[in-house]
Amino acid sequence: MPLLFQNRELGRFRSTTELFHKYPDLQENAKAFRSKPPIDVDPKTLLYVQQREFAATTPADKCVSVFGSEDATTCHLVVLRHTGSGAVCLAHCDDFRIWSQIARILKAVKSLSNVCNEGRFELHVVGGFDDDTKTSQKISLDILAAFQRQEEDIHLETCCITEMNDVVKEGIHRPIIYGIGVNVKTGEVFPASFSYKGPAEDLRSARILTGGEMADIYDSSRGLVKIGPCHWTPDRSIESWLTQSDDIVLKNLSTSPMAEPPHFVQHMKSTIQFLLSHPNSESLFPGGQPQLYHRTESGTWERLVQS
Repeated sequence: MPLLFQNRELGRFRSTTELFHKYPDLQENAKAFRSKPPIDVDPKTLLYVQQREFAATTPADKCVSVFGSEDATTCHLVVLRHTGSGAVCLAHCDDFRIWSQIARILKAVKSLSNVCNEGRFELHVVGGFDDDTKTSQKISLDILAAFQRQEEDIHLETCCITEMNDVVKEGIHRPIIYGIGVNVKTGEVFPASFSYKGPAEDLRSARILTGGEMADIYDSSRGLVKIGPCHWTPDRSIESWLTQSDDIVLKNLSTSPMAEPPHFVQHMKSTIQFLLSHPNSESLFPGGQPQLYHRTESGTWERLVQS
């Protein structure tokens, strides 16, 4: 069934500009959303979702109150929620196999809503900006097209993407919103920032840098974060990036060098150092099992030792 806005089918559009021109209320919704100040989310309530990851749960979850993700430039942050079951999924999508990513997001929410006959699917998409390569535009259109091709009716509630998420500062286009959170109890979606991006931040970043596909990182039935197993081979050539200037790293390792947050270069070098320290990925996953993390009484994520 088609993607809907205000209970009406979204017609054909060839660009996000055409979309917002046809649906001015969608544009106003985006303006209202981007005007909200970002909330700094308490790590003790949070499950952070990195690039090319997704997590899904229901309001009954006793370990997580907020899903969040940040550092999206050309990437898009997608929230899909079923209003009847309250099941919600947050994904951090890039331009890698978008149709497959969207199918997995919908499947995750449906699997947590299969005993609920009432309610509807509601969609929130935030991200991208008016970048020179038009990567954001392509991701925006691909995500919306993928949802339009799903069998279920999906209601577009927030669409703060590409030019509606763009601001020019010192002559440079940048995103207005880099991160969002979603309250898994209420379904509220809001601009957000995060001081903590774990657990296993470097490991998860290494998975992305070495070409990992979209990963489901959360077992909501057990309240466990699950990472891997991941696979990469030793590559000493990446060591040279550690001695390169910030400008060189930005130019070569980012899709949007002028719009990255200040910590991008340090994050990339930390990830590269992790890969150099762990050239054999199998050593991180004894017996080929994923790393599991559980929420402690103090609210932190702690590695679960598996016998």
